[in-house]
Amino acid sequence: MQIERASGILLHPTSLPGPHGCGDFGPAARHFVDWLAAAGQSLWQVLPLGGVGPGNSPYMSSSAFAGNVLFIDLADLADQGWLTQDDLLPDPSFSAARVDYGATRRYRLERLARAAKRFFDQATPGQRHAFHSFCAEQHDWLDDYALFMALDAAHPGCVWQDWERPLVQREPAALATAVLHHDAEMAFWKFCQWNFARQWHALRSYANARGVRLVGDLPIFIAGHSAEVWANQHLFELDGGGRPSVVAGVPPDYFSATGQRWGNPLYRWNAHAAGGYAWWIARMRHSMQLYDLVRVDHFRGFEAYWEIPAAETTAIHGRWVPGPASALFDALHNALGGLPIIAEDLGIITEQVLALRKRHGLPGMLILQFAFGGKADNPYLPHNHAADAVVYTGTHDNDTTLGWWAGAGAGEREHAQRYLGFEGEHELEWQFLRAAAASVAKYAIHPMQDVLGLDGSHRMNLPGKSEGHWEWRFSWDQVAPSHGARLQHLTELYGRLPGQAG
Repeated sequence: MQIERASGILLHPTSLPGPHGCGDFGPAARHFVDWLAAAGQSLWQVLPLGGVGPGNSPYMSSSAFAGNVLFIDLADLADQGWLTQDDLLPDPSFSAARVDYGATRRYRLERLARAAKRFFDQATPGQRHAFHSFCAEQHDWLDDYALFMALDAAHPGCVWQDWERPLVQREPAALATAVLHHDAEMAFWKFCQWNFARQWHALRSYANARGVRLVGDLPIFIAGHSAEVWANQHLFELDGGGRPSVVAGVPPDYFSATGQRWGNPLYRWNAHAAGGYAWWIARMRHSMQLYDLVRVDHFRGFEAYWEIPAAETTAIHGRWVPGPASALFDALHNALGGLPIIAEDLGIITEQVLALRKRHGLPGMLILQFAFGGKADNPYLPHNHAADAVVYTGTHDNDTTLGWWAGAGAGEREHAQRYLGFEGEHELEWQFLRAAAASVAKYAIHPMQDVLGLDGSHRMNLPGKSEGHWEWRFSWDQVAPSHGARLQHLTELYGRLPGQAG
């Protein structure tokens, strides 16, 4: 039986070029789609699109549903008549190579506030209708999110557990008073989310029309300081004051000798089950409306998750606790039909995790950087790959291929050279890209840094390090015609072009 094969690029929108501090949904995003299509790529994978949290991580968002307002294309707001050309003048401190989140956030929020004021002062009837229709359609999460953001601004430096007790406990009278008091601020955040959704869906339509599907990323856990935890405290393992008693993470592994203490609150799965997994169904439905495919982060946590006492400062003294397993995925399937999910099944993977993934027909992930220096039965070696998988040279958590090579041991290097059949180090990243393209895995997704041949100073993230990451950007002058041509050649050679038989 033939299987659809496809190829794509991993690149977060913040990494796109642009004049306003970070990449966004504007012209550079469309130019990137055009470049993907010309290079024979039919997948664009992004990281979570929610607002960034501590350390600027997109995996610690203030909402499981809301989008990152930094992605809003300001030039489009000027086209709508809500900003002037003077508003679009960039801050001279902005870097084309790195995102300064503090400066970018201040700059963009100031302009979004100006745009919101002009919108509410002078919007056309059609614009107002579109805005109010969006608010009505999304009210299940949008109202709580907007109030949460307004209250967060009114309590600078505080987590929601430190707000006034009636607000922490969500007493109806306190919430009603807060809505009246913060009505204008709530309207601002709703305006931002409307523009995020409007622009993202336009970008997705643009991509789809050119044969490019968008691959999203759904973190299994959400930040403790988030609208959803505040609004749904019964669904999380919290004490009477709303603080987590146990938190999420992973035990010691390839990335860290002390494991990773993520700090997210854990789910109270019996409460989710009692409610028919309604919150998860709503979350997955929302993701399926945003993306063509959804990478579910830390899939193994649905079979069993690493529970760390909140008082522990590392992940060492945790324990494995059973997750909802098939009960959740059966509920999702029954409510939503086929699930266009990629299961991130990296880390400590048991037979039970593998069985859960296969039972629901979900492709897993394969990382070439994990393949070398060991035995021939290593599942990440290409001759052991399976078709129900997505192969990467590395992910956002890995070093670039050149960075990995610089830090690899002699045994890993020698094994890689023998296995992939190359000598020396000239353009070794293309040997890895070729191996990924040649794999029998259904999808091959390449980090943009590897296509550009960039070293480890350009990596996106370093797990366990809370500062100084998620900042990388590229510029179009780094992209030579040969990059797209070589990628197109590999994609055609190994049967991954759109419409090409596998």
